[in-house]
Amino acid sequence: MASHNAIIKTVTAISLLIIGSSALHAATPEGELAAGMVNPGHHEQPAWFKQSFLDFQEDIEEAASQDKRVILYFYQDGCPYCVKLLRDNFGQRRITQKTQHHFDVIAINMWGDRDVTWVDGTGAREKLFAARMKVMFTPTMLFLDEKGNTALRLNGYYSPEKFDAVLDYVSGHHEEKIAFRDFYQQRKAVKASGKLHPQPFFKKPPYNLIDLADQNDKPLLVMFEQKQCRECDELHTDIYKRKETLEQLARFNVVRFDMWSDTKLVTFDGSKTTAREWASQLRIQYAPTLVFFDRQGKEIIRTEAYLKAFHVQSVMDYAASGAYVSQPSFQRFISDRADRLEKLGIHVDLMK
Repeated sequence: MASHNAIIKTVTAISLLIIGSSALHAATPEGELAAGMVNPGHHEQPAWFKQSFLDFQEDIEEAASQDKRVILYFYQDGCPYCVKLLRDNFGQRRITQKTQHHFDVIAINMWGDRDVTWVDGTGAREKLFAARMKVMFTPTMLFLDEKGNTALRLNGYYSPEKFDAVLDYVSGHHEEKIAFRDFYQQRKAVKASGKLHPQPFFKKPPYNLIDLADQNDKPLLVMFEQKQCRECDELHTDIYKRKETLEQLARFNVVRFDMWSDTKLVTFDGSKTTAREWASQLRIQYAPTLVFFDRQGKEIIRTEAYLKAFHVQSVMDYAASGAYVSQPSFQRFISDRADRLEKLGIHVDLMK
């Protein structure tokens, strides 16, 4: 007896022949999001994305039978980083062919109402499932292993070069042997400045996080960087020089660590360790990663993907203002923030 997924593939193929793919992916009308952000609208997803009944245990089993793994791709309309993923990453033949060969990609609308069934048999609507999986950024991608565990999670957009490394890492089952950050460090050959950029707002040693988390009644922002990092260079040579960013940074006690260094520090529980060991404990896999802590040393949110200035500033505002207490959805917060700025006559360009 054919599986549900096989049936739906056949139905979808017939539908495409009859009514055309454009009818299945009608674009969102021109305009703006309710929150005021310029909305690139619904961007048509690749035809090779898997059409699924969203029963993920069945999807995993079917993928495994073809020596593949499943990727859950969380998106939302109006997300410029989702457009970058679909155009810049999947627009490259090499990345597309590698993804198709090794993975089944299933798209999940983080605000959608389709019914999904998780591997434990529990059901929910897409938006509730996204909340359950703690999806805070789009795109978020969960790479699932054959048991339904997350082999790797990407919280945000990764450049084509880094995304290609992720595909090799997960398709090769390297998560069973090595952390992604170590895997990527071994294989990367990206030209960068090769240095850590000094900043006047960085706190100087000794680094006692217990004290720094509540110094001057400010929360703590910890930046993990590395010397060979083009995105780190961009943060310092562009984003950290902007007036709006500096205003947000002034709301924090800021510490920067080389994620590969033996710089000594004291953690929130009083343990003595090094930046390298702490980064490993926090599962830092990407440079730059910004981790925000409240005054009690509890993590608020982190950014661990490529972001432009407005998103960097918005995450800082989200953590410093305490908005996360009443608004658990960062996406809701950033939309409201963009709306407020537009009403004040401040144009928001998400990609500058």
